[in-house]
Amino acid sequence: MLKIVTVVGARPQIIKAAALSRAIRNFFASQISEIIIHTGQHYDANMSQVFFEELGIPDPHINLNIGSASHGKQTAQMLQGIEKVLLDENPDYIVLYGDTNSTLAGAMAASKMHIPVVHIEAGLRSFNKSMPEEINRIMCDHASTLLFVPTQAGIKNLEREGFVTGAQAPFSADKPGVFHCGDIMFDNLVYFSEIAGEKTDIMQKLKLSENKYVLCTIHRDNNTDVPERLEQIFSAMCHIAENMHFDVVIPLHPRTSKIIENKLPSGLFSRLSGNKNIHLVPPVSYLEMIMLEKNARLILTDSGGVQKEAYFFKKPLVVARPETEWIEVIENGAGIIADADKTKIIDSVQHFIDHPLLDFPNVFGDGHAAEFICRTMLVNKPCV
Repeated sequence: MLKIVTVVGARPQIIKAAALSRAIRNFFASQISEIIIHTGQHYDANMSQVFFEELGIPDPHINLNIGSASHGKQTAQMLQGIEKVLLDENPDYIVLYGDTNSTLAGAMAASKMHIPVVHIEAGLRSFNKSMPEEINRIMCDHASTLLFVPTQAGIKNLEREGFVTGAQAPFSADKPGVFHCGDIMFDNLVYFSEIAGEKTDIMQKLKLSENKYVLCTIHRDNNTDVPERLEQIFSAMCHIAENMHFDVVIPLHPRTSKIIENKLPSGLFSRLSGNKNIHLVPPVSYLEMIMLEKNARLILTDSGGVQKEAYFFKKPLVVARPETEWIEVIENGAGIIADADKTKIIDSVQHFIDHPLLDFPNVFGDGHAAEFICRTMLVNKPCV
């Protein structure tokens, strides 16, 4: 029996872990046992617990309850907690997702204990090391034994950093295995998109019509914590609602919700909160988010995961960041990088209104990435 410890901490990781847990349950229950650690990085119930319940993920075996803190303090507490679990469980692999502090802490703890690291969503690069996520993903990749890469662009990024993508087993941190597997989030959208409409009434609750609204999500600290950037983004949202005849739906990340009333100019906040066509709503569930993405006319976001989901649902994308890890979306003309620039955001929205016919070639796999990952871990089970 292959024993793995899966570490999750943030909402996107919980969603990704659903695909792997489902694959284990449906196809590998007699071969793989999974222990789930929740670091508590996202501790709000709407950002965490609801996803375990809604997506059918087994409850975490261990919750470290770390909560919010500075990067250093949060990562240190996670490192200490994860190390204790690894000492107690002695797994064959630790499985990590993406680029959060939970990912970094898991990689550091496991690598120092010589427990092989499996990194899902390896190879992504924004080429902006001022982003904490960029540091986390680079360090995790370089500590990993098995790297599962969603796209060919990710493979090329790893090759530029010296990874040998054709290496043969046995694998180690010094000679890692690199695998192009497709995107595990696509697994979930294929699985859940058909049932989302049956299990949520978010469209009816918000009185939304298909293709008549813009969906906006903003949560990165370089947007929320910089008043000038925040003002540019929300000024653009007001313009879209006031002048372009679209509703604007904004599920508010807890960080964003706390900040907008204090940091936005009072006049802008009044325009934002007082416009009946702008829907400021609490964090939505995964199935609700699927419905909002699936029926939007266009999506604006600074989230990496939502960028991909826009592409999966064939929706035009405006990126409220100066760069993106998902360069394929931009290269295929399905997305525009507008950063936190009001004029660029408005012009990008207008561009997609004027040019609605877009091409969305398949660059994210076949919807079976989790099964591939499980099979690959089994074939390459570490020798005791």
